[in-house]
Amino acid sequence: MHVTHALPLASMTTLGIGGPASVVAELHDPADFPDFAALAATRPGPPVTLGEGSNVLAADAGCTPTVLRMATKGVRVAGPAPDDGLLLEVQAGHPLGDLVALTVAEGLTGMEMLTGIPGTTGATPVQNVGAYGQEVADTLRHVTAWDWQQGRQVTLDAATCRLGHRTSLFKHTRRWTLLTLTFALRRSTLSAPVSYGAVAAELGVPRGTRVPLAEAAGAVLTVRRGKGMVLDPDAPDRRSVGSVFLSPEVTPAQATALRAHGAPVNRFPDGSTRVSAGWLIQHSGFTLGTPLTQGVRVSTLHPTLVADEGATATAFAQAITHVRTHVLHHTGVRLTSEIDYLGDWTE
Repeated sequence: MHVTHALPLASMTTLGIGGPASVVAELHDPADFPDFAALAATRPGPPVTLGEGSNVLAADAGCTPTVLRMATKGVRVAGPAPDDGLLLEVQAGHPLGDLVALTVAEGLTGMEMLTGIPGTTGATPVQNVGAYGQEVADTLRHVTAWDWQQGRQVTLDAATCRLGHRTSLFKHTRRWTLLTLTFALRRSTLSAPVSYGAVAAELGVPRGTRVPLAEAAGAVLTVRRGKGMVLDPDAPDRRSVGSVFLSPEVTPAQATALRAHGAPVNRFPDGSTRVSAGWLIQHSGFTLGTPLTQGVRVSTLHPTLVADEGATATAFAQAITHVRTHVLHHTGVRLTSEIDYLGDWTE
């Protein structure tokens, strides 16, 4: 475990925003976690757990609680799973992209559509990460976590994790630090049925078609890259958190009206009917590249928010509020931010 003091949060997030963290402990060896727990006990409140910082807005004032950078890595076969599948136990700090690539290479289906999503595997249950028809809830079986309230390690099955649309038991709380995650994947050379039009078009197949795993992952990566949703250190829109807003749930009447205007309205795995947040943003008058606040603008590739030189956490939060207010006024639909606010926020 490596401990640093007064490390800028900006250096630990994909937005490149945030003041100093009082204490940062980087954990590489799971065996060192008891040492981290002892360190955290000397500091106020539960620690803040951080992976690759790809879904957080860090406060300009920094962070007083201890920050744990989870950098543990490793995947092991934990046993058989139904349908001739395998259980894979993954360390929380293992990069999600590396895990997805491993499952594709080993002929295991269930995660191929998650390719290109940044971050660590341990962050995925927090908001039930999903894309292009797959989500973590499809494959997660259980997690081990440290419960800071009880001061002990616990095992929680997927049902207990309460995975919903970009939410879970772990969202908006510092009670638990995820340590390992166990997924059940099926053996197959073919992907799940391709359910999204853009991916099907990239593959040149009808929706519902199953294609070789590597082809599905490659098509998803191409579609994501075209939207600027793949982190590229050389891209002008690189300072991003991906999707800033959830796809909002709409009523049947709203769904009918939105479809009449060409909006992509779809049923989601949780049974809800939701409309694309990006479509709402564009059809509320925000063109690609639109400046919003100092150092914050709409991406040039996709209707999401990105940061430029001079951006602050305060300015980014103001831009979020501005977009939400404008969309509500123009469409009657209320957007909700899906990013996590890290550090010493006053509001």
